[in-house]
Amino acid sequence: QVQLVESGGGLVQAGGSLRLSCAASGRTFSGYTMGWFRQAPGKEREFVAAISYSGDTTYYADSVKGRFTISRDNAKNTVYLQMNSLKPEDTAVYYCARNVAVVAGKGYGMDFWGKGTLVTVSS
Repeated sequence: QVQLVESGGGLVQAGGSLRLSCAASGRTFSGYTMGWFRQAPGKEREFVAAISYSGDTTYYADSVKGRFTISRDNAKNTVYLQMNSLKPEDTAVYYCARNVAVVAGKGYGMDFWGKGTLVTVSS
């Protein structure tokens, strides 16, 4: 069974930064594109960012482009999301997912999800 565990969420003021981590158990990283998604209260879950296994290719939602950076350390089975210049509208539960196919700015095909970490941005 694959387990993805997110961490690093919290409360931050607008303009601040947070770094999220997603640690995968076992040999679960090999060959997979990993991604981050988020779900704000009352809204559907949306794609945020994804990164290929090699790390050579990254994808971002337009709403976070230039502010968020996704990265990964395959030796540690961990993917990261550095979030800068945070805005109140970034408030959401952030989820890590495995096996993300990005098409037209949306993520498809995810086979495992973490339980999420809450990010709250105060104005």
